Amino acid sequence: QVQLVESGGGLVQAGGSLRLSCAASGRTFSNDAMGWFRQIPGKEREFVASINWSGTDTYYAGSVKGRFTISRDNVKNTVYLQMNSLKREDTAVYYCAAKFGSWISSMSGEYKYWGQGTQVTVSS
Repeated sequence: QVQLVESGGGLVQAGGSLRLSCAASGRTFSNDAMGWFRQIPGKEREFVASINWSGTDTYYAGSVKGRFTISRDNVKNTVYLQMNSLKREDTAVYYCAAKFGSWISSMSGEYKYWGQGTQVTVSS
């Protein structure tokens, strides 16, 4: 059974940092791209960042570019999201996702597996 488990969410003040982790089990994703999305209640899920299989190619939403960094450790079957200079508008549930294929994507429909989400709350 494939599982993606996020951790590292929490409450942080604006300007602060958090590092999210997503540990995969049940299948190796070392040949597949992975991504992070986020969702606010009542709104559609929003793309945050994606990384290719080797970690050499990344893509970010404009709202987080320069502040967030996605990375991965294929030995640990884990993907990370380092979030710096957090803003109140970054408050959301953050989801890790994995897709078949090595190319990055911002389209949620291309992702096959999803984690349960971790809450990030940024206070002013």
